[in-house]
Amino acid sequence: MRFLFTCGGTAGHINPALAVAGRLAVAAPGAEFLFIGAEGRMETDLVPRAGYEIRTVKITNISRSLSLSGIKHNLETLRNVAAATSEAKRIIREFAPDVAVGTGGYVCYPVLKAAAQLGIPTAVHESNAVPGLTTKMLEGTVDAVMVGFEESRQNYRHPDRVTVTGTPVRMDFLGIDRASARRELGIPEDRPLVASVWGSLGAAHMNEIMTDFIVRACANPFFSLIHSAGKGGYRHMSEELEREKPEYRECGMDVRDYIYDMPRVMAAADLVLCRAGASTLAELTAMGKPAVLIPSPNVTNNHQERNARVLEAAGGAQVLLEGEFTADSLLGLVSGLLHRPERLAAMSESMAKLAVTDATDRISSLVLELADRGK
Repeated sequence: MRFLFTCGGTAGHINPALAVAGRLAVAAPGAEFLFIGAEGRMETDLVPRAGYEIRTVKITNISRSLSLSGIKHNLETLRNVAAATSEAKRIIREFAPDVAVGTGGYVCYPVLKAAAQLGIPTAVHESNAVPGLTTKMLEGTVDAVMVGFEESRQNYRHPDRVTVTGTPVRMDFLGIDRASARRELGIPEDRPLVASVWGSLGAAHMNEIMTDFIVRACANPFFSLIHSAGKGGYRHMSEELEREKPEYRECGMDVRDYIYDMPRVMAAADLVLCRAGASTLAELTAMGKPAVLIPSPNVTNNHQERNARVLEAAGGAQVLLEGEFTADSLLGLVSGLLHRPERLAAMSESMAKLAVTDATDRISSLVLELADRGK
């Protein structure tokens, strides 16, 4: 059996595909897998690291600006979509998949469009509460639409044809306990650990906040921190910290360009500071991790805040809006939570109750049904 996956842009689109691929590899021994992503994007790093082959097509995003430059950009995107669809057809004919699955990113549109035109069964998964442009455009093309939230079904033209599956989480996030994770990271059992993650590409404003946060935390370093600065912001942040607090590492502050061992770090953490992308939230609930959520303000339809408020209402997280807090106030909030283990325990329990633990199984089952139908 052959499975084609397409995803791209951010880890939030890539990791669900890797989770489903991993489950299908167990369910269908001897199956073959191929990923199609966008040139130069994060999937070209993460997918091979997971052991899968990836091919690429050239694709660009849609500008919502009505300026001349925005119009010119969109005309170029239309040309790229046409070329990417043609290239995707060539790749699909060579691989001859039984089913094609997309989990988000602009690259999904030309690939799933091409697969459908070639008669390949197709499915798309939307993890956010609000559907993205790509998913909306594919609704009338694909054989199955899967979503992470029950509330999101109302955003589609035919809600009765939309399947609620939850958002898949890689098995790595479920197979490691806190004690062993802390031993592997060298974190003493009695020292709190905070994980700070701001998207796979990083976030300039939050890196600025976290730079000041680290400097101030070093005045009373009772907890450790692992912060992901993103590949684009790591060098600048490191240089700033070297100037302002050269001994920050001795204070227990670990700044990385990307956290490749995220399951281990999250398992070891007592508190997570992060954005509110649906994949991240699925990981948090699966592991029952308390969180301070700071939704990205740079997303369509403000979907991250809508995602985050669901967890806040359940008692598993606290939501802060970017621009409405300082490094000092964030440090105060974090310190307060770390000094209240009973509050963290209650938040952890609330998080765990929100987990959809069989999301990967649900999606895998539907994908296998489509593959059998195609045969």
